[in-house]
Amino acid sequence: MKRIAIKIGSNVLTRLDGTLDITRMSAIVDQVAELHKRGLEIILISSGAVASGRSEIKVEKKLDPVSARQLFSAVGQAKLINRYYELFREHHIVCGQVLTTKENFSSRTHYLNQKRCMEVMLENKVIPIVNENDTISVTELMFTDNDELSGLIATMMGMEVLIILSNVDGIYNGNPSEPGVCVVPEIIKGAENFSDYVQTTKSSFGRGGMLTKCNIAQKVADEGILVIIANGKKENILLQLLDGNSLVVCTRFKPSPKPVSNVKKWIAHSEGFAKGEVHINKGAAQALKEPRATSILLVGVTRIAGDFEKDDIVRIIDEKGKQIGVGCTAYNSEEATQLIGQKDMKPLVHYDFLYIE
Repeated sequence: MKRIAIKIGSNVLTRLDGTLDITRMSAIVDQVAELHKRGLEIILISSGAVASGRSEIKVEKKLDPVSARQLFSAVGQAKLINRYYELFREHHIVCGQVLTTKENFSSRTHYLNQKRCMEVMLENKVIPIVNENDTISVTELMFTDNDELSGLIATMMGMEVLIILSNVDGIYNGNPSEPGVCVVPEIIKGAENFSDYVQTTKSSFGRGGMLTKCNIAQKVADEGILVIIANGKKENILLQLLDGNSLVVCTRFKPSPKPVSNVKKWIAHSEGFAKGEVHINKGAAQALKEPRATSILLVGVTRIAGDFEKDDIVRIIDEKGKQIGVGCTAYNSEEATQLIGQKDMKPLVHYDFLYIE
C-alpha cells in the first residue's frame, strides 16, 4: 500500500460546544505522521473550518445561512490550517493547504490542474490538506459535504484506500440505540440494500448524513478503491486499521476488481455538472448492460434534452425515465438533435467517455 486518503469529519474535530478539539486533532496528526514516516503518501480531506470559525467569532446581528458560512469559514480555515501546520511541524513534516470548489471538478482542465498540484506536493513529501472553499461555494455550487469531496480526491489521485472518519463506528444495520443492532463489517455491492436501514439524520456540525456516506463510498469502491468508515474518536484508529487489526469495529466497502480508467473516474463523479440528457431506446439500454464495450450510437437515441456543447457532460436516460449513466458527448445538442436515429455516424457518447451506473 502506498497512497491513502483520510477524510476527517466535523464531528471528529469539534467538541459539543463547537470549539476545535485540539486533543483529538493532535492524536490524528500523530497517527498520520507515523504513517507518513513509514513511506505512505497521504492526503487529508479535513472538515472543521466552519465549526472552528463559529467558536472564534461572536456575530452582533443575525446573518443569513450563506453569509454566516462564508464568515465562519474565512476565520475558521485560517485557524484550522495554522493548527495543522504547527502540529505537523512538531514531527518535522510539512503540510500544505488546498482549497477547492465543486466547479473546479467540472472541466477536465481544472481537474487535471488540481491533480498536478497535489502530485507535486506528494512528490516533495508535503501532506496536502484539502477542504472546500466555503467562502465562495454557495447553494448549488457546494459539495453535498466533504464525503463527496473525499470521493473525488480519492479517485482523482489514484488512492488505494479512502478512510472516512466519523463519530460512529460504521454503518449500523438499524437504529444504534435499539438492542441487537450492530455495525455491518463489510458491504458488497448488490448483496444488500443499505438504504433500508441507514439512519438519514444529519450530524451536528457536518452537512451530510450516513446515507450520503454510503452512496459515495459505494461509488468509490466501484472504481477499485477500498473504502472504510470508522470512528475517528477512537484511540489510534488509523494505525489499527492500516496494521490490519481484525478486532477494529468498522465498515468496509469491498472494492471492485475491475479497473476503471482515469477519464471514467472523472466522468463517474461529474453527474452534478451535466448540461443535458440523452434519452435512449430499450435496445440501446440493454446493449449497455452487456459485458462487451458499447458506445451510445445515434441510431438508439430517441430524444435530446438541454443545451450542451461538444465535450460537455450529459445524463443517459432509459425509456422509463431512469438515469443509467453519464457521459461526455461528441456532439453539441443541436447537431445531436438533427442526427437522432441516423446510422453509420460516430458515437454520440464513446465507450471511453461513458460511465454506466
